[in-house]
Amino acid sequence: MTTTRTDGGTETAQPAAGDVIPLRQAVRTWFLISLQTFGGPAGQIAVMQRHLVDERRWIGQKRFLHALNYCMLLPGPEAQQLAIYVGWLLNGVRGGLIAGTLFVLPGLVALLALSGLYVAYGDTTAVTAIFTGLAPAIVAVVAQAVWRVGSRSLHNAALVGFAVAAFAALALFGVPFPVVIAAAALAGWGLHRLRPQLVATGGGGHGKGKDGPAPLIPDDALHHDRPSARRALTILTVGLGAWALPIAIVAATTGTGSVFTQQGLFFSGAAVVTFGGAYAVLSYVAQQAVERYAWLSAGDMVRGLALAESTPGPLIMVVQFVAFLGAYHHPGSLNPWTAGIIASLLTTWVTFVPCFLFILLGAPYVERLRANHSLSAALTGITAAVVGVIANLGLYFAFHTLFTDTRTITSGPLSLLLPDPTSLRPAAAVIAAAAAVMIFWAKWSVLRVLGLCTLLGICAGLLSLI
Repeated sequence: MTTTRTDGGTETAQPAAGDVIPLRQAVRTWFLISLQTFGGPAGQIAVMQRHLVDERRWIGQKRFLHALNYCMLLPGPEAQQLAIYVGWLLNGVRGGLIAGTLFVLPGLVALLALSGLYVAYGDTTAVTAIFTGLAPAIVAVVAQAVWRVGSRSLHNAALVGFAVAAFAALALFGVPFPVVIAAAALAGWGLHRLRPQLVATGGGGHGKGKDGPAPLIPDDALHHDRPSARRALTILTVGLGAWALPIAIVAATTGTGSVFTQQGLFFSGAAVVTFGGAYAVLSYVAQQAVERYAWLSAGDMVRGLALAESTPGPLIMVVQFVAFLGAYHHPGSLNPWTAGIIASLLTTWVTFVPCFLFILLGAPYVERLRANHSLSAALTGITAAVVGVIANLGLYFAFHTLFTDTRTITSGPLSLLLPDPTSLRPAAAVIAAAAAVMIFWAKWSVLRVLGLCTLLGICAGLLSLI
């Protein structure tokens, strides 16, 4: 099989049976894509759109969006899941495994190195100055996420109500994040039964593909890997086994009460409730990691998010930083550095293995899921609630970044976190305001904003303003 690209070159290698393109060519392309996955899911999806749809024409626009819509139904990082899905379309199961792994590999290596540097030098004046600039920028970045998700998903008063209710449940009453997500899904389904037009979803899209030759995978083609009970059982058995095995090993070797077992179980649970992207679940992760397990401080959490924003790969990779610090601070009988590395790799494993399981198990059934209006309505309810969830995360980060001290007011079921106005950090407030101007008015990219805010933080440090 010889394939022709839009740049005039030809691929002369012969693909193996079931491969749409030669596996070696696919690996090179996925590695190239993995090095460009900055800017959150929108930027990551745009990179795949350019490489796979516009330039190489390996997959058509309609098919690409069809795969994306399915990935958005699932918990987890939709961009990485989209890579797994397209990899599966191009080269079967091994293609999906390769694409999904390469998608997170650069971020894994980069954030592991940065986690080590943080625990080694995080208290130095230079590093403190850097985070004085980065942390306030994250407040503006999260505010942008609230605006973007809200403008896309809150189309009527009912959905605005979902967002407000989710925010109030988290910020005022401390309702657990999974309960909020489950209630939103149930409410979306119920609203569909009563007023289906309020939760109807449009086609949406991420831009149209360029005109060009017909894609290698036609938009209406069905994959050769057909659904069957035997296939589903095999993938389910292997996937669940791979997911659970590392947790069982650390529980047997370090004890059920060790930090490794706690993190393996906690982040496994978080992986199945990450509807709405990383910003949504980070509110839950921050609350549990800081307040319940004391793996790190609220300030550490904000700085970890800043590091994750500046590295390639899914933003949910910040859980790797959380795990590293948690195990470093509670290493048990191990060396702190060894404990941090083990926890970091374990958490990454239990966070992303479910993504492979969801895609490889469900991909052959995508056509049936796309026609399920009740499922789409439940997703609409979740997406609307996610706006409130992200807003709560932004408030949490803002309080702990812009103020030195906070306090919690409790009265009956009410539990409200408030900052001490006298503990305002002037430098952080000024940088946060500058970041908001760069993002909302100047429309700068996240990386550019983070870079300039880092320089502002260094200047503040040199002037002894922190």
